[in-house]
Amino acid sequence: MENAIFETIQKQINDNDIVLYMKGNAAMPQCGFSSLVVQILTHLGVDFSDINILEDENLRQGIKDFTNWPTIPQLYVKGEFVGGCDIIREMYESGELKTLLDDKGIKAA
Repeated sequence: MENAIFETIQKQINDNDIVLYMKGNAAMPQCGFSSLVVQILTHLGVDFSDINILEDENLRQGIKDFTNWPTIPQLYVKGEFVGGCDIIREMYESGELKTLLDDKGIKAA
């Protein structure tokens, strides 16, 4: 089972420049941490794929195992795991997140 979910996750990460694994979706986040990351990405004006881990129990656990990271949300940029809510917030506040996006060739507003 793990291999199948890991393949699904890898495909999602490969097929999208920015992937946010979150509780709920961008239009209706189901937790404050997910909501904050959506707000940051929206403020930066970047397109991202939002994947609701609440819809699939295998994905919910699989993404944690995939990254060896215990919490949701999880942000990937160009195939690279960036972090969860606290890391994203700190990177945004310091300007590191915009720099990362620029370095990866992703146009922010």
